[in-house]
Amino acid sequence: MPDAVQRQLQPDHVGGAHCGRADPARCDRRTASDRRGDHARRGPVTEPGSSARQPVSWPESLDVVGSELSLPLVDGRCVTGVDFDRAATTPCLVVVEEAVRSFLPWYGSVHRGAGCKSSVTTDVFEGARQQVAGFLGARDDDTVAFVRNTTEAANLLAHVVEGAVDVVVFEIEHHANLLPWRRSGAEVLDLPPTRAELLDKIEERARVKRSRPWLLALTAVSNVTGELLPIADAAEIVHRGGGRIFVDAAQLAAHKRIDMAASGIDYLAMSGHKLYAPFGSGVLVGRRDWLERSEPLLHGGGAVILVTSEGVSWKPAPDRLEAGTPNVLGAVALAAACRALSGVGMDVVEELESILSAELDAALELVPTLSRLTMWGLDGPHVGVACFEVASVEHGLVAAVLGAEHGIAVRHGCFCAHLLVRDLLHVSRRDATDAAHRVEIGDAVRLPGAVRASIGVGTSLEDIARLSKALIEIVQEGPRWTYCSTADGEMRPDPDPRVLPGFDDLVAARSNGDSRRGQLW
Repeated sequence: MPDAVQRQLQPDHVGGAHCGRADPARCDRRTASDRRGDHARRGPVTEPGSSARQPVSWPESLDVVGSELSLPLVDGRCVTGVDFDRAATTPCLVVVEEAVRSFLPWYGSVHRGAGCKSSVTTDVFEGARQQVAGFLGARDDDTVAFVRNTTEAANLLAHVVEGAVDVVVFEIEHHANLLPWRRSGAEVLDLPPTRAELLDKIEERARVKRSRPWLLALTAVSNVTGELLPIADAAEIVHRGGGRIFVDAAQLAAHKRIDMAASGIDYLAMSGHKLYAPFGSGVLVGRRDWLERSEPLLHGGGAVILVTSEGVSWKPAPDRLEAGTPNVLGAVALAAACRALSGVGMDVVEELESILSAELDAALELVPTLSRLTMWGLDGPHVGVACFEVASVEHGLVAAVLGAEHGIAVRHGCFCAHLLVRDLLHVSRRDATDAAHRVEIGDAVRLPGAVRASIGVGTSLEDIARLSKALIEIVQEGPRWTYCSTADGEMRPDPDPRVLPGFDDLVAARSNGDSRRGQLW
């Protein structure tokens, strides 16, 4: 947000979070003797963690909304929730929430409005674009286009280069960076056995003689395993071969410093909801020429210079890529998150997360029958994302028990990366094809999967110890509650005595001043 505007905006002061209390009569349908029996059945569990831990203290400027939220459990207790689902989405930074609140009174129509609020909105929107460009280390002449998310960014780039560019992509990708390219006829390569062989495959493609430009689409960090890919090395190879590189940075931006110019990244996509700004905005950043080579994906107002009865003249990028009224609040939130993280320093974030990541790796080693799933092993560089399976318990049940009995959120399933998870779980391609045929004819298919735990800003050593202890208890003692499988294959407590808030509950709580943090118990 531009400083001139920032000085005019006075953030609303909102009080701190409070912990709620459970109502046992409402939350627990079992008798006290039932609960005492559960306690008696649970034997001692091994305390995870090392004896000589490095301290982890997050800066106050990176406090997140909801960090003290109390969650109901199926046994009637309420505990402070622990979020290990950061690779899917991140909570909102408090400073981001405050930035949005500060801007809201000034919100007006963006671009071409004559009123004061419209002028402020336009200045703030364009200032947000500059803030994001600086955070990503973009070149001065790069275009920053606001989109909904990484998925839209990849689809947008795929659309404007379709038919004019050869594309190479690997099967390891999230569907957002696989399906748009596969639809346009991309060459899709198998999972390489090592990082070095991944670069060898890129080198082979770079030596191919082509009649037109080519593009490598590659993720910076696997959303499944957290492993880092050698982006700078890949970019150098691609450029030697006359190509360009598009990087899916959805899983990188929140964990490590990005310098597009220094790394040779031509195009990059990321999402605000994975960068502590969950207000529905993301960006596509990159070289202008390819982004202007064809008609935009969306046709509409704001993207045109002139419309006649015969045709249309499009504006230059980024305007031509942002048809319709843009998500200004999302852009403000994303820029505020970039500003907060830059203020602390991504090197500080990386250092703290490296301690937590090592602790997570060590803590999971203590869980019997748990095995990690990786592309190339844990010895290589990776962020705090752990994908695993427990031999004795199905992945959906592990996740359900962690949430319902321990207040711990994780992810399970195939993580929108079916081809990679297929290979990590050693599912044959024939079996995968048979399953796809059954889906096509309407049969119910229970997909294999794994569990994923991921860390981020605000994660503590105590959180990791709590996760490890809960997993050990699940393996040693099994679930304390009963669970059933739903039609969509999810596991749910049965019965489920928890009373969770709906839309009306949360709106009422906010309007009554009861819940800045969404606390209802």
